[in-house]
Amino acid sequence: MTYAIIEVGGKQYRVREGERLLVDRLAQDDGATFSPTVLLVGGGDAPVLDPDGGAVTAKVLGAVKGPKIRIGKYKKRTGYRRHTGFRASLTKIQIESIGGAEPARSTAKKKAAARPEDVKEAAPAPATGAGALPAGYEEMTIADLKKAAAGWDRDALGAALAYEHEHGKRKGAIAALESAIARKEDGA
Repeated sequence: MTYAIIEVGGKQYRVREGERLLVDRLAQDDGATFSPTVLLVGGGDAPVLDPDGGAVTAKVLGAVKGPKIRIGKYKKRTGYRRHTGFRASLTKIQIESIGGAEPARSTAKKKAAARPEDVKEAAPAPATGAGALPAGYEEMTIADLKKAAAGWDRDALGAALAYEHEHGKRKGAIAALESAIARKEDGA
């Protein structure tokens, strides 16, 4: 999921799309939209320290007061006692978008629509060459991998395991491949 580190009022915040947070009082009207300073955008392969396309849009929801802080001063044997209090003036904001990314809800719907109902239809057949990686392996989820690995031969399983150790390093995929290889060796 995409996140950004922004600066508002001299303080830095790590935010995600749709998140609400309290910041120091801003000179903005309720419902106004503004773009805070973006320091970093992350969520992909590596964080981007110089975010050109990492524009963050935030909406002001309203001004609120922080919790009461009671302050008491006392000096013994002099009768000196003073009490005062403090409530911070804050602004509640909501992060509308990060870098022009789509809302998280719509991407989840797209993933659900793209995923086939029957995994056996989506499981690719193993490649014909010895030691070749099965077709479409890089896009497979761990659940798809567990179901499809039962139909692969020993060479395809070995190639997939080597690929995971070199590139993916997904613990669930490595465990599924190692157990499939063990089943092949026990059955052979």
